Amino acid sequence: MSDTLDSRTKTDLGVELGSFVLDRLPDPVLLIRGDERVVEANRAAVGLFGEAIKGKSLTLAVRHPEILELVRGVLGGRAVDSVVVSLGSPVTRFFEVQAAPLRGSGVLMGGAVLILHDVTMARNVEEMRADFVANVSHELRSPLTALIGFIETLRGAARDDPDARERFLAIMETEANRMARLVNDLLSLTKVESSEHIPPRGEVDVAALLDGVRDVFLARARERDNAIVLDLADGLPAIAGDEDELVEVFHNLVDNALKYGREGTEIHVSARAVERIPDVGGAGVAVTVRNEGEGVAPEHIPRLTERFYRIDKGRSRSMGGTGLGLAIVKHIVNHHRGRLKVESRPGIDSSFTVYLPAKHVVPRVSSTLAMS
Repeated sequence: MSDTLDSRTKTDLGVELGSFVLDRLPDPVLLIRGDERVVEANRAAVGLFGEAIKGKSLTLAVRHPEILELVRGVLGGRAVDSVVVSLGSPVTRFFEVQAAPLRGSGVLMGGAVLILHDVTMARNVEEMRADFVANVSHELRSPLTALIGFIETLRGAARDDPDARERFLAIMETEANRMARLVNDLLSLTKVESSEHIPPRGEVDVAALLDGVRDVFLARARERDNAIVLDLADGLPAIAGDEDELVEVFHNLVDNALKYGREGTEIHVSARAVERIPDVGGAGVAVTVRNEGEGVAPEHIPRLTERFYRIDKGRSRSMGGTGLGLAIVKHIVNHHRGRLKVESRPGIDSSFTVYLPAKHVVPRVSSTLAMS
């Protein structure tokens, strides 16, 4: 065998080696010709933009004006440039996008390399910090003020009054539990948001999960003379998901149904297979939690999943609500690439339907809150 390789063989080996290296980079990388056509995309880039990106014009492949402007600037002579952009819906991911010119000969001469570094987690942490300052401090102020006042009273005027002491201690326990729930909900929300852009890989039996959720709330439902009715269709497909997160979703929805449903009525929990998830695509399961109660006025529905949004702040707090339950539901549904639909008839009932993709189905991402 010859110890030397002809130029074509060396070129082929160079291309294969380049592709091998690019595919092992964790960040999406695109190689772009001078005419703005994508010549090469590594695995991470294909996962972000789709297999059809190779050979496409960057304008059609990416469809993001800031990225296009960045690349055109580099192709036009700028040495290196970068920009931070958001991509995807409903699961928004933030990327620091860097572009640099390619030197040398061949088809890529005069082209550019585009690298997208995911900075979603850092942005989420920054947003959570801002939320904590803006909202959490306000939510904690009232119970902390109450606790401080009761402590001062128990040390002073009520020191030797056993009846007042028991009454104040009961209120202090309620306020402390409220703060604990707030902290726990914030931790749950932070955990979900930090990994929201990575789809779950587990497999969940929806029927068994909902049966377990009903058992948790049976005693509380009996206390209010409510009944929790399960209506589960036969042959429900397995869901691609995280079981603990989905348990939290339906705990929140059934908990809300009991809080805001009329005493003596039924809470209906139904599940059925669907051939196509609305606005998302692909087969899956639709789970609906419906209660009979005051309902929700149409103007409130778009804001229900906002953090700390309450229709009746006084009533929500008196029931132990933190204003974060439906925000947690929304982010978990996003994490599962599903959809949340809210329907309400004021004075009659409210229904919350969660659509979840079946295992092995890769849905197209879309918005997660519908209004009716």
